[in-house]
Amino acid sequence: MYKILLGLIAVIFSQVSFAKLTTVTDVIDREVTFDAPAQRVVVGFYPEDYMAIGTEAAFDHVVGMAKYMWETRTENWELYLKHRPSLKNIPDMGRVDTNSFSVEKVIALNPDLLMLAEWQYKALGSEVSRFESVGIPIIVVDYNAQTVERHVKSTELIGVITGQEERAAKISSEYQQSVEMINARLKEANLPKPKVYTEYGGAGVEEIGYTFGKNMWGAISTMAGADNIAAPYVEWWGKLNPEQIIAANPDIVVITGYESGRANKTAMVMGQGVDEELAKQRLLGYKNRDDWTTLAAVKNNRIYGAYHGAVRTILDGAMIQYYAKIMYPEVFKDLDPVEYYQNFYKKYLPVRPKGTFMTHL
Repeated sequence: MYKILLGLIAVIFSQVSFAKLTTVTDVIDREVTFDAPAQRVVVGFYPEDYMAIGTEAAFDHVVGMAKYMWETRTENWELYLKHRPSLKNIPDMGRVDTNSFSVEKVIALNPDLLMLAEWQYKALGSEVSRFESVGIPIIVVDYNAQTVERHVKSTELIGVITGQEERAAKISSEYQQSVEMINARLKEANLPKPKVYTEYGGAGVEEIGYTFGKNMWGAISTMAGADNIAAPYVEWWGKLNPEQIIAANPDIVVITGYESGRANKTAMVMGQGVDEELAKQRLLGYKNRDDWTTLAAVKNNRIYGAYHGAVRTILDGAMIQYYAKIMYPEVFKDLDPVEYYQNFYKKYLPVRPKGTFMTHL
């Protein structure tokens, strides 16, 4: 018994001594001081990134999580639950965007760190002071902006939070190198930029869905060398007037979707467990939209599908490669974006996705 007690004391001591007081500057230039690696964390957004960067062991220290974005990727969420059932037992903090995020619930969990996306931090407004008043540090990260700088910074911050700085540096370096390779080839090729329209197809064929300006898919397409037709009209995300799409006459159309699109018979379906024939069937519905027959993208059959769950994440390097390849097939004929996507999972995550993540007619 004496030896067992000594062993337990040694383990506790090693865990306590391993954590040290650390100060970082987050993505909105706030200085945050906390004990790193953090032992009790609430993850407000980007849970899959948190696992990829921090390793699966990082979730041993996640005491709360906003689950809705992960659960939206229905079969991806089930894939992880099958591998790690304890994810289901992590308390759900609710959604900031629907005012169901529970400040009281977070405080009751007594975390030593709360990680939020920038949009969540801004949306919480004065509620942030309630966390500060009880001594809960907040670190703000941001993959939504879709800039190399923000992706790298956010990855490094998660590396510090989880004690995986070297792994974070490797992941961010690989991402940065891929983007730099694309930029270098585009500069050398010096080709005209194709006009591209991206639409989230969750609403179905009958309704024009959301498109993106300078973040998310808008930023991804621009990084890959596109002339994003939504940029003059949409700052972040919103809907274009159907006449604006026709007048812009995009050369390429990309429709994005989730696994959950199956619930709507005409919505785009992409992701884990999705058969490619079903994805192409749904994509064909968009090609056959009323009034789209005059579009260059339709006439030339340049209609593509992409997984909406692979945006605003460090995993989206594959999607930048995908856009680059569909716009400039000769310049990027050696790239295999699907393999890039799958390899990320093989290297950094404990599950192996099977489904349709990129497709075309």
